[in-house]
Amino acid sequence: MISFIAGAALLALGLYGLKVWTGADPKVLVKVATRTLAYAALVAAVVLLALGRITVALPLGLGGLVMLGRLDPARIGGPFGAVLGGLFRPRAAPRVSRVASGLFEMELDHASGSLSGRIVSGPHAGALLDDLDLATLVALRAGCDAQSLSLLEAYLDRRAPAWRENAQGDAGGGDLGGAARARSGAMTEQEAYQVLGLEPGAGLEAIRAAHRSLMKKLHPDQGGSDYLAARVNQAKDILLDVLLREHR
Repeated sequence: MISFIAGAALLALGLYGLKVWTGADPKVLVKVATRTLAYAALVAAVVLLALGRITVALPLGLGGLVMLGRLDPARIGGPFGAVLGGLFRPRAAPRVSRVASGLFEMELDHASGSLSGRIVSGPHAGALLDDLDLATLVALRAGCDAQSLSLLEAYLDRRAPAWRENAQGDAGGGDLGGAARARSGAMTEQEAYQVLGLEPGAGLEAIRAAHRSLMKKLHPDQGGSDYLAARVNQAKDILLDVLLREHR
């Protein structure tokens, strides 16, 4: 009778645990599972160490510390835990912003602030801007539409800040300034994510953080561009509108 009651209690406990497990947030479950494995590894390491199995105990204990370090560095000694947690943490891919026009595709590296690009149409299609001399780049302005002209000038401003002093006349842009050209160009939701260097579905904080970081890189002291800054602002506004619609 006692065995039957104990078995029933264990079954009920197991069913309740399964219900909680399946209804919980997957991210929370991953953390719980990781923490459980970490503590189990540490306990096993202590037991093996007491039995003299040092060669097995040390890597097992280190693995437990690494898992705890990734979850909460403070639990195993602040900076020491952070170092251990970072040993096997995958490196984040470089963050870049992408902006395209009819003639160019440009990339802005978030870490260095460097701007690079390539030509996607015309006689020089496929050529990297870094491989072309300054005279060729300046000559390309004559065949640019408004958005392509803004991108090319942004690139030239970073590569050779004094290029305007030697350029003759103006081409393609009319009286539109950089911000006006940006406003005149429509931007899709996908393009907005690319401009901010974010994955689709990014949250509010990620959007704001990417916007702040990019605006610092586009400051005039950093060879900034009115056009690129306007596109970054436009991308932020579009993605914030998307989040607002999703939460209505």
